[in-house]
Amino acid sequence: MINSALHPAQNSPRPPRRIAVLTSLLVATLMSGCSASANPAADPAAVPVSGGTLDVSISAEPGCLDGHGISATQQQFLGRLIYDNVVTLDDDGEIAPYLAESWEISDDGKTYTFHLKEGVTFSDGSPWNAEVLGQNFEHMRDPATKSPLAAAYIAPYVDGTVIDEYTFEAHLEYAYTPFLYTLAQSWLGMNSGKAIEESPETLCQEPIGTGPFTVADYRPGQGISYTKREGYDWAPEWLEGDGEAYLDGVEVTLVSEPVIRHQSLVSGQYDLTENLAPQNAAAVQENPAFEYQNLIRGGSPNVLSFNLNRAPFDDLAVRQAFVAAVDTQAVAESLGFGTYSPTDSFLSTASKYYDPTVEGTLEYDLDRANELLDEAGWTERDSDGFRIKDGERLVIEVPTVESTTPSPLLVQLQGEARKAGFDLQIIQLPQAQLSELRYAGDYDALAGVWHTNTTDVLFIRYHSSEITGERIGQNSSYVDDPALDDLLRTAREADDGPIAEDAYSEVQHRLLDIVPGLPLYENHSQFAYSTAVQDVAVDTSHPVPVLTYAWKAE
Repeated sequence: MINSALHPAQNSPRPPRRIAVLTSLLVATLMSGCSASANPAADPAAVPVSGGTLDVSISAEPGCLDGHGISATQQQFLGRLIYDNVVTLDDDGEIAPYLAESWEISDDGKTYTFHLKEGVTFSDGSPWNAEVLGQNFEHMRDPATKSPLAAAYIAPYVDGTVIDEYTFEAHLEYAYTPFLYTLAQSWLGMNSGKAIEESPETLCQEPIGTGPFTVADYRPGQGISYTKREGYDWAPEWLEGDGEAYLDGVEVTLVSEPVIRHQSLVSGQYDLTENLAPQNAAAVQENPAFEYQNLIRGGSPNVLSFNLNRAPFDDLAVRQAFVAAVDTQAVAESLGFGTYSPTDSFLSTASKYYDPTVEGTLEYDLDRANELLDEAGWTERDSDGFRIKDGERLVIEVPTVESTTPSPLLVQLQGEARKAGFDLQIIQLPQAQLSELRYAGDYDALAGVWHTNTTDVLFIRYHSSEITGERIGQNSSYVDDPALDDLLRTAREADDGPIAEDAYSEVQHRLLDIVPGLPLYENHSQFAYSTAVQDVAVDTSHPVPVLTYAWKAE
């Protein structure tokens, strides 16, 4: 239940809180002695102190603060500052009330009736109600929003009916069990209906949510200033707090260089960094003045996705050869400094229905890689040692965002693949041009991750309907396999339980047959903060810090 008690007087005690242990959908990875437990320096009897500004450094800023229009990883953290969701995941990863107090699902799984929390307002003063929920669904799938994520998550949504002011009926094309899970994600937070109707183009720069903070100033490429929302009093139960935030504000600064993020954290310039570089993890972990967290995100791990729609990866043997040519253990160790978990699956081990029987199928075997390439006709090598066939070199073009130094991951893969004769070429491009190439399918491979709190990530990444067409899709491998499609649809429509578990198991094994990419290592969330910062929570939908009731000890 959402506590509707009046906001207590300043400095009045609230229930002690702790970092939530991630279970069920998101499992904590306890690596190098790191822990998902409470802040070890926190005094459980300490009385929270109101006031102050929390200084935070982030590695990248999303370019837009409207979660419906982006897929940026930083939205997982930043979105929790200004947005609330229809539902949430509790400490055990189970669906729980938030802006919807309760709901019913029809027997056929195609109608959801939401009973919404009354008295909630957006920071522009407009109300939260059934009409606004419908406006948000339409905004997510409006072509003008150009949603790369939210639209895909609600793709089965057909339309809705406002039953009364606080009751909304959502109609789906087919049974879609992940629906509630997706509505708990930060990218699907609720925008002001007034702003959606009157000025949707302003939401990127000036988002309007119902959350515990508001955006006071957004400086793209520099930082974001957040201010405490007066009158906030509808946090989810798992946060174990009532009323407004303790902090007066949160100051977020873009610090792209990992070394500087580390140095500025330990020097006290910043209280928290949302993306601690793995090379600094050991030093921070050993420092008693800081709390370090290393958690695995659910969804898709880091994968180099192959484009099966064109040569050379339209050939299964070439795909299998590339996978066999790369020592992912060495790559993970080199890049993660002992903090990364290598994987050979297309699904994160933190995801529900992960099937461990897939392990060991995709293995590093350079001899096997060479045999496969020989069998595929790439039998000759040029003077540089690269494979050639019919006079053409075995080139793999991998575009990435331009930087002063090439992607360390791609540099590592370049060296690994060369051993078998692949010429992996790193193509650095501005973000806008990279997006154009991505949506046009004009690449041989792409490196990336896809975090979500539901195993339906496999549908989003590999179902043929998710190949970009009229709508931006996320099937960047261009997998079009009828057998896989059937399994993914079965899993998506099944209630949580044995049918879904069996279907997802078959999906994971089918992907090992298709080989749509090279799984590398898990998608880690590594962050650190001063032990002077108390009661930092961890989101069970995304393993990132939640600052709603965090405070700074004097």
